[in-house]
Amino acid sequence: MASFNRVILLGNVTRDPELRYIANGTAVTDIGLAVNDRRKTATGEWVEETTFVDVTLWGRTAEIAGEYVTKGSPLMIEGRLKLDTWEKDGKKNSKLRVVGERMQLLGSRGGDGPRGDGSRPKARAAGGRPAPSMNDEYDQSADVYDGPTRGGSEVGGQVGGDDDIPF
Repeated sequence: MASFNRVILLGNVTRDPELRYIANGTAVTDIGLAVNDRRKTATGEWVEETTFVDVTLWGRTAEIAGEYVTKGSPLMIEGRLKLDTWEKDGKKNSKLRVVGERMQLLGSRGGDGPRGDGSRPKARAAGGRPAPSMNDEYDQSADVYDGPTRGGSEVGGQVGGDDDIPF
């Protein structure tokens, strides 16, 4: 029987992460994520519904969350669903949560970054160089960072200005 367990969530963190380490030295943190959904009712009225999801992050991802993520931070999480079950006072309990395998920091919200001034430390690649961004040329095969592209716009593999845009 085929199965597929994949979750992608985009939302805001509901509390500051509390980083801890288990006995073997692996980092783990639990975060809450508020995910909003806006839909129209049968009467044509817009209703906003918020779903709160518990997410567990492990290893280096947990450490990065502990360092850069704060309450209110917009975040994308990709992972899988996991059902936790336990018994307390003779009563069986269960809770569905997400085990985050990938995390994408999406920027600051309202200037409440970890430094308190709305800024975040710039990501660094190996050797102290700035980490490549979406608009940078990066040759992964040679592991060489070539810096920002000239002209700032890349269309069809060519770097150029507005004259190169086909519309």
